Amino acid sequence: MKIGTPNEIFPGEDRVAMTPASAKDLQKLGYDCAIESGAGLSAGFSDAAYRDAGVEVVETAAALWAGADIVAKVRPPEPSEIEMLRADQTLISFFYPAQNTALMESANAKGSTVIAMDMVPRISRAQKMDALSSMANIAGYRAVIEAGNNFGRFFTGQVTAAGKVPPAKVLVVGAGVAGLAAIGTATSLGAITYAFDVRPEVAEQVESMGAEFVFLDFEEEQQDGSATGGYASVSSPEFAAAQLAKFREIAPDMDIVITTALIPGRDAPELWTKDMVESMKPGSVIVDLAAERGGNCKLTVKDEKIVTENGVTIIGYTDFPSRMAAQSSTLYATNIRHMMTDLTPEKDGSPDHNMDDDVIRGATATHKGEVTFPPPPPKVAAIAAQPKKAPPKELTAEEKRAQEVAAFKKETRNQVTLLAIGAALILGIGMIPGMPASFMQHFIVFVLAVFIGFQVIWNVAHSLHTPLMAVTNAISSIIILGALIQIGSSSVLITLLAALGIFMAAVNIFGGFLVTRRMLAMFQKS
Repeated sequence: MKIGTPNEIFPGEDRVAMTPASAKDLQKLGYDCAIESGAGLSAGFSDAAYRDAGVEVVETAAALWAGADIVAKVRPPEPSEIEMLRADQTLISFFYPAQNTALMESANAKGSTVIAMDMVPRISRAQKMDALSSMANIAGYRAVIEAGNNFGRFFTGQVTAAGKVPPAKVLVVGAGVAGLAAIGTATSLGAITYAFDVRPEVAEQVESMGAEFVFLDFEEEQQDGSATGGYASVSSPEFAAAQLAKFREIAPDMDIVITTALIPGRDAPELWTKDMVESMKPGSVIVDLAAERGGNCKLTVKDEKIVTENGVTIIGYTDFPSRMAAQSSTLYATNIRHMMTDLTPEKDGSPDHNMDDDVIRGATATHKGEVTFPPPPPKVAAIAAQPKKAPPKELTAEEKRAQEVAAFKKETRNQVTLLAIGAALILGIGMIPGMPASFMQHFIVFVLAVFIGFQVIWNVAHSLHTPLMAVTNAISSIIILGALIQIGSSSVLITLLAALGIFMAAVNIFGGFLVTRRMLAMFQKS
């Protein structure tokens, strides 16, 4: 079958769903590849580069749609593109079926299969196909770059002969993929970075990246993101009020605010109000990554950059990934290629649309004349964050002393019991009729040796057991001397046993020292 990629007709969209590198990988799966002439130019990929990769360059969009069995796009199809769909065609693109019901019905009326890359479930196996995360990662990075472009000072603090420059303070609202990318970029540029998120499990991630997590003095426990597909859940009115109060408190100190909060299927929550903007310093910058869904900032204007009366710049661009078209296209094309790999397990150039597969089923919006959106929850759920354990109670000196005395008494009772049982067993063996006195002498020495060895080894840390046992094996092979003495016995049985003892002791000696040497070498610099 043939996979084709048309030129994106959405105004300002520079990305492309197929790159020369991804086309080579698709060809290894058995597919022929085609692309509309000029589709990759805005992303830096010429028609000649595609031809060199074995891709057929088609002159018009109509010819591409007519000749391709699978069409891979970036943006949702326009009505004119839906008209070119066929019943035997598969469309792969961002589709947003929850917001584009009419578009989904039109595609279903054509009888085509629609795979929405924005519906890929957020489970571990599907991370390689998670196009939303790929684009959010770029959007978070680009948001910091746009903020820096409109911010009149350094991100990092400096002390120069001309004076001292304080570092910028950056607040990232929402610590999802885009938020974490923004945190990493701002921190690497030297800014003092703060972050807030309603999900409790992200605080450690934020702090591990060098940012400070903004905690609320609020007792309500938010729902774990694993229970909502990795996204934030809707906050209660009380929590939202406490959140806004915290933002009002810190707004005057922030130089740059980057908002990324979105809940799937809903308009963006309003988190940065007009009075917060008015309380910010002149020259501050707000980058609203949720502008396409209404914006987290009250004053955001979609696809525009505005400056408020008090000198705060608010950026509401919705094309951050497209502003880095080469990188975005590379990542998105890789997501498409991984999706096609799952769809083509036999690598024979023919997709197998397995609706029992969690990832394929979750991303499919229409198939064989049926609307399959919304999908059922995946069988494999995200791993929930471990519940926080209560800190251990701090014991007083008297309680610690009582615990130590109780533990000592228990250990003493156990040892006395074991000694009594052992003495009774030895006494019982000694009372067996005909038992020679020499045997009992050696047997008592043997039992004491075992007891002492057990007590010594039992108290050794587990991490030291392997090297310790290797050395003790070698040292304990002193028994080879006894075997050497007995090997000259007139009894054939004793001679065989002595030979066997020498062999096993030799293995202990050489093997024990060899293992010890190898383990010690692991802790040495070469």
